[in-house]
Amino acid sequence: MLLPITAAMTAVFVAIHLYIGRLRWLDVLPRHRWLSFSGGVAVGYVFLHLLPDLALHQRAFSNELGLSDTLAESMVYSLALLGLVAFYALERKVRLSRAKSRAKGKGDQYEDHLEWVHASSYAALNLLIGYLLLHREEGGWASLTLYFGAMALHFMTVDHGMREDHREAYERRGRWVISAAVAAGWLLGALVTVPQVGIGFLFAFLAGGIVLNTLKEELPQERESRLWPFLTGTGLYAALMLAGEFIA
Repeated sequence: MLLPITAAMTAVFVAIHLYIGRLRWLDVLPRHRWLSFSGGVAVGYVFLHLLPDLALHQRAFSNELGLSDTLAESMVYSLALLGLVAFYALERKVRLSRAKSRAKGKGDQYEDHLEWVHASSYAALNLLIGYLLLHREEGGWASLTLYFGAMALHFMTVDHGMREDHREAYERRGRWVISAAVAAGWLLGALVTVPQVGIGFLFAFLAGGIVLNTLKEELPQERESRLWPFLTGTGLYAALMLAGEFIA
């Protein structure tokens, strides 16, 4: 039963990547409202799922690698910090490249190699997201549904932003790369079980990228933000998660 359900969820993720440009209601709705709502959901996901999952991977490091609890904790959060710094450095290089291109009168674009590095970084995140549909630390249908909802909303906002910033590159190549990655992640999860320590290393590193993307893409700029949609998104996600805990 789990495979067909998660396959359908993966198909929804792929559809979001491929057809985000056809979701006209995203352009009709005031962007600052749904972006603020999405930011609230994303913050709820980071604090109520992502960070607790890091703690679970810390225990796996301690048990399977024979590390002390303190050393395992330091390793997990150092990997997350390294991931955040790496993704930040990439974003900074992209912004600087685009600024140089505009200064030279070549338009809002960046070097071809950065386009592939940028797409590859999102593909790595998507590979893990697809895999975790089948191999999350926390089981149960309520947890799976909340994970799916948070990731779908995350994809909608991030893809919408990527398409606005790099429309030609996204339409021509980017959307296909990240769509293939999330499908490949699900397929990998259906065929094999990666050792928990290996997933822990990858998850901790990419967690830093997820946190950065949440802050960069989903929390609106000060002039665009709306407090009540943001609080609604955070409160709704937290309430659903707590309800799921009680049901489980």
